[in-house]
Amino acid sequence: MKPAIKIENLSKQYRLGTVGTGSFAHDLNRWWHTVRGKEDPYLEIGEANDRANKGESDYVWALKDINFEVKPGDVLGIIGKNGAGKSTLLKLLSRVTRPTTGSIKARGRIASLLEVGTGFHPELTGRENVFLNGAIMGMNKQEIRSKFDEIVEFAGCERYIDTPVKRYSSGMYVRLAFAVAAHLEPEILIVDEVLAVGDAEFQKKAIEKMKDVSKGGKRTVLFVSHNMASVKALCNRGLVMQNGTTVFSGDVDDSINYYLRKDIKENHSSLKDIKQRAGNSKLVFSEIKLLNKEGLEITNAILGGYTIFSLKLESLQVVNNLEIRIQIIDGFGNIVSTLNNFHSADLFQNINNEIVANCIFENIPLLPGEYTLSLRARDQIDKVLFDELESCFLFKVESGDYFGTGRIPIVKQGVIIDHKWEVLDEK
Repeated sequence: MKPAIKIENLSKQYRLGTVGTGSFAHDLNRWWHTVRGKEDPYLEIGEANDRANKGESDYVWALKDINFEVKPGDVLGIIGKNGAGKSTLLKLLSRVTRPTTGSIKARGRIASLLEVGTGFHPELTGRENVFLNGAIMGMNKQEIRSKFDEIVEFAGCERYIDTPVKRYSSGMYVRLAFAVAAHLEPEILIVDEVLAVGDAEFQKKAIEKMKDVSKGGKRTVLFVSHNMASVKALCNRGLVMQNGTTVFSGDVDDSINYYLRKDIKENHSSLKDIKQRAGNSKLVFSEIKLLNKEGLEITNAILGGYTIFSLKLESLQVVNNLEIRIQIIDGFGNIVSTLNNFHSADLFQNINNEIVANCIFENIPLLPGEYTLSLRARDQIDKVLFDELESCFLFKVESGDYFGTGRIPIVKQGVIIDHKWEVLDEK
């Protein structure tokens, strides 16, 4: 079976701060090389698209040597941090911009939803924009008319269909734009994070529609999202991007696990050498350990077991009103729980030099799987942030006899909640 999309050695270079090369001499030099059939002289320079470092070159590679294939009927989730190159890749696929080098081969019509109102003219009504978008996709009026009522019903904007779309809210805009893109039967549907503009009901509806679009192996979907739960629910394949390159491609579960774990070293207890952190650093997290009831360090927690998150903090000054927050994040990037001493105990006072703060679970309720912790320390009264680390510690939870009945709970989602039962005889 021939691929729906085939990308070979795809790269996109930009010059920072300017359009073109930024000077007449550079433009002339580039033109002269082109006339003589030689390679662009500026392709040899440029740096990776790493936003964290200033760099020394004015040229950056938003994408560099991308290679992958997408089979017909695949739903590919493209994931990565902001600035990884996801949106640039989709713009190249949608022919919004041209690649610097490499090739893209796509079989069939492409419908793209890259931002709110993609392809809509603000002065035209919703009805007129539906027909305009259909025409752009190569459909005739009869084909569009046959789908028109279904599009309007899905978008839920029948009352406003003859109103200029410039008067639509961002939510209405994206509802109609997605309805058009999904219902006009493209062979390839490209959807960026734009669905996040819609409400929860519409997001669920849109995901179900994309599932329907890809059924039977006839249509292909490329989906970009930071919501790992949505990627997991919709996609069967995953592509992980970092600094303009692809670092992993495979099954969607494996891709999500790679993305969430790639910056975390398992059981990495020292936090001092982590550079990406926020705060004034007058008080910092220096170490974290997972302990059992006896205070011994453990590698994995057990469902229902006595578990301690032991945090060591170092202070350069006396700190009062200290609030420590721990966020527990599951394998799909969802925050399972937020813990802090302000809600469950008291603010810590007179902190100086070095302390150890233990957060204790007598019966940890987390289901078996992998979790990460994010940490924050601040003055709760004055709202001064001392230190904040995202996804800085990875740990696992294994199955356990949570209720002490000799039977291990088999639950796939959520957390285990301690509870009791009683049966009352009616007389």
